Amino acid sequence: MLGHGAGGGVGAGDLQAAGEVALAAGYAVALVEQPYRVAGRRAPAPAAQLDLAWTTVIEYLRGSELAGLRLVFGGRSMGARVACRTAGPEGAAGGVCLAFPLLPPRRRSATGQGKEPQSRLPELEAVPVPTLVVQGVRDQFGMPPPGPGRKVVQVPGDHSLRSDLPAVSEAVGAWLAALPGA
Repeated sequence: MLGHGAGGGVGAGDLQAAGEVALAAGYAVALVEQPYRVAGRRAPAPAAQLDLAWTTVIEYLRGSELAGLRLVFGGRSMGARVACRTAGPEGAAGGVCLAFPLLPPRRRSATGQGKEPQSRLPELEAVPVPTLVVQGVRDQFGMPPPGPGRKVVQVPGDHSLRSDLPAVSEAVGAWLAALPGA
C-alpha cells in the first residue's frame, strides 16, 4: 500500500516507480488516494483523519483483494508519515518511506521570528517493522539517520525524488528482495 504526499496524488513519479518495482517482484500494489484529494481539496486533513482514512482502506483490502497477504505500508512525504504511524497498530510487515519529511519548513510568527521546527524522527523511530527510507541528498526537509531496523538510501535529487527514478526503483527493489518473508 502506497500513499501520496500532501500536495500531490498517486501519480507521483517515485510512487509509480516503487509500485512498478513491487509489482515486478510479485507484490500486489494498492495506491491509496486520501479523501481530501478525491474531493478536490489541496490542503491535507489533520493527521488523525489521514490515519483513519488509511486504516479504513486497510480493513477493506484485508477483507477483499488482499485477504491473507502480508502488507508493506509506504508512501511519499506525508504518505510516509501516515504509513509510519499506522504500521505497528495495523500489523504491517514493513515500511517504505519515500522522501520522509524529517523537519517541517520553518514558519515565521507574527513578530517575524522563525520557530525551530520539531523533528518528526520519533515517528520513524516508533515503527516496529523493517523500514526503508529513500531520501534525496538535497532534500530540504532533512536526512533521517539510519537506525535499528531502518535502512536509509540516499539518491540524487531533492524532496521530489524526480532526478533519478531508476535509483529509487533500485533501492526499493533491493530492499523488498531482502525483506524477511518476502
